Amino acid sequence: MSAIEILLIEDSLGEARLTIEAFKEHKITNRIHHVTDGVEAMEFLYKKAKYSETIRPDLILLDLNMPKMDGREVLSRIKSDEHLKSIPVVILTTSKAEQDIAESYNLNANCYIRKPVDLDQFLEVINSINNFWLSVVTLSKGH
Repeated sequence: MSAIEILLIEDSLGEARLTIEAFKEHKITNRIHHVTDGVEAMEFLYKKAKYSETIRPDLILLDLNMPKMDGREVLSRIKSDEHLKSIPVVILTTSKAEQDIAESYNLNANCYIRKPVDLDQFLEVINSINNFWLSVVTLSKGH
């Protein structure tokens, strides 16, 4: 099986590093690309500017609360684009707001996961993402 391309859209560098380390901790060898806001995410997905040579991600991990363009707008754009909408989007956020959960699913998020504050629990969440999205689910390598 070839490596899975993961796009991590997360404005907190600390949380991004933690997420990447958690994947490494569980021996997940997939390639993780990290961008820090929604504008950069759209440039990555549309292969603009410095991202002209990027590979289409097989899975997107998306934070909701970011500068420039928040995760809701990014999700809306991805799921309304014919070429991007088949990419699974996992909301990975600290928000517990029922409105954020409902809106994410209304915008066709594939799942909504709250980031735990506890490090061990966070590592378990990343392992769960691995077990389900990268081991159980068959992801499309489509264009």
